[in-house]
Amino acid sequence: MTNKTYQLTDWLPTTKKEVELRGWNELDVILFSGDAYIDHPSFGAAVIGRILEAEGLKVAIVPQPNWRDDLRDFKKLGRPRLFFGISAGSMDSMVNKYTANKRLRSEDAYTPDGRHDMRPEYPSIVYTRILKELYPDVPVVLGGIEASLRRLTHYDYWQDKVCPSILITSGANLLIYGMGEKPITELCRHMKTCGTPLPTDIPQTAYLADRKSFAAEETDLHLFSHEECLADKRKQAQNFRHIEEESNKYEALRIWQETGDKVVVVNPPYPPMSQKELDHSFDLPYTRLPHPKYKGKRIPAYDMIKFSVNIHRGCFGGCAFCTISAHQGKFIVSRSKESILKEVKAITEMPDFKGYLSDLGGPSANMYAMHGKDEKLCHKCKRPSCVHPKICPNLNTDHRPLLDIYHSVDALPGIKKSFIGSGVRYDLLLHQSKDPEVNRSAAQYTRELIVRHVSGRLKVAPEHTSPRVLDIMRKPPFEQFYEFKRIFDRLNRELNLRQQIIPYFISSHPGCTEEDMAELAVITKKLDFHLEQVQDFTPTPMTVATEAWYTGVHPYTLEPVFSAKTQKEKLAQRMFFFWYKPEERRKIIAELKRIGRSDLIKKLY
Repeated sequence: MTNKTYQLTDWLPTTKKEVELRGWNELDVILFSGDAYIDHPSFGAAVIGRILEAEGLKVAIVPQPNWRDDLRDFKKLGRPRLFFGISAGSMDSMVNKYTANKRLRSEDAYTPDGRHDMRPEYPSIVYTRILKELYPDVPVVLGGIEASLRRLTHYDYWQDKVCPSILITSGANLLIYGMGEKPITELCRHMKTCGTPLPTDIPQTAYLADRKSFAAEETDLHLFSHEECLADKRKQAQNFRHIEEESNKYEALRIWQETGDKVVVVNPPYPPMSQKELDHSFDLPYTRLPHPKYKGKRIPAYDMIKFSVNIHRGCFGGCAFCTISAHQGKFIVSRSKESILKEVKAITEMPDFKGYLSDLGGPSANMYAMHGKDEKLCHKCKRPSCVHPKICPNLNTDHRPLLDIYHSVDALPGIKKSFIGSGVRYDLLLHQSKDPEVNRSAAQYTRELIVRHVSGRLKVAPEHTSPRVLDIMRKPPFEQFYEFKRIFDRLNRELNLRQQIIPYFISSHPGCTEEDMAELAVITKKLDFHLEQVQDFTPTPMTVATEAWYTGVHPYTLEPVFSAKTQKEKLAQRMFFFWYKPEERRKIIAELKRIGRSDLIKKLY
């Protein structure tokens, strides 16, 4: 087995010296990222950098520039020929920085040694404003999850206010939302031939127009203006429904929204990538390693994914609290078997690889190769979820392609075991389709997953036990979790395996009351769970749950929805997770008496 040795020039340049090593005297595009530079397909800046490089452009990355000093990081590479590209990082900067209770986190997973002071709040805004001041005539293009979720008027939990599009607050010239490979390629091709100004007709981009000169088209979808949303929460909720539906449609409409004397125009997204396009993105010449300048420093996010492989993109779960479908879309695009095996082989050649893959998954572990049986129906569909309230009869839930991937990966020399670290959707496993072969494959998958691919603990996310809360979350009924757990326990008994199932739950989600949490405590006690993987609901821009939380109504029905908002209300819900801790007992008993549910005291204690 040969371990590759790399030169400094195998990474995209990050300094003047590295640019000179390549013999370049000018750069076409300079990317600024809120994350450390890890040259790996799981990190956005590396992907976009490599895509542009494959287009023949001279690209550099400035990771985690210092915004507090004399701004030398922003000046060191000079001005690019085409544009500056900015991403806040692989995670929303505010979720990255603060807990649900707005406390500062002790670690930033995307920074060397986990330091938490290497990026500002809202890097997309901070970096853009600096670059606009230094180079007013160079276009700035925003991308990444932070910008994607803030492309239109949105509620921001950390500022506790409704903010306009990030195009307004940052001063950027163009915003790319969702997965950026196709729009950024198109943008560069256009600029190579036509130069500036930036085009405004590229799909999956958003831009600002002057209100006076903007010409609407008949087919456009016109949202309530930013000012109307500020004045009326219901209008904000109504807007959101349209935004979500159009983000998840095959053939979407162009959306526009007035803000002051500007209009934010959001072009419809590209259709989903083809397998060939996705393979191309993953097959680029990544070193798969952090840049040598971080030598000897631990980057937690890299440690987590170092030996994992992402096999598809997109998620059709549509969970109300999740931003994946707002960013990656609901249609699944799967990599080819060849591309996956090629990446696994590259991992087996890494010097510290011991034969164990930590994850062979994606946004959801078992949606690989799933799509509509009749795709024409999908082209017309605007359901945000393909599995809620019920699994769509047009959805192909066949697990055979995924089983084939597992078998092929496990047969490779150097692979001892492949684990599934991403969350498994048990509703897809338990679904009874009309095709007996598909049902057989689901049963086989379930068995193989539990027997061969669990590293001691299997993560699943029921999220709650209350039917009403689960319905708002767009999650399956809790009975299905029982059913899955029965299968899990039976197989563990039969084969003498000592594995645990680790369920994830959320408190204070819109629709959830203290009483719901008290009943959750009783149910999880019966199941003998001492919960660890729990969290308070964190409102993030562009999710149904956030809009319900802020506006007080459900965006689709406009019916009122209760949410726990104050610190006191949230803590009262959260403590029920920990009924087994002696220090919580007295408080829980007092609370159950207060809400008139003394009947549950006996069940808990």
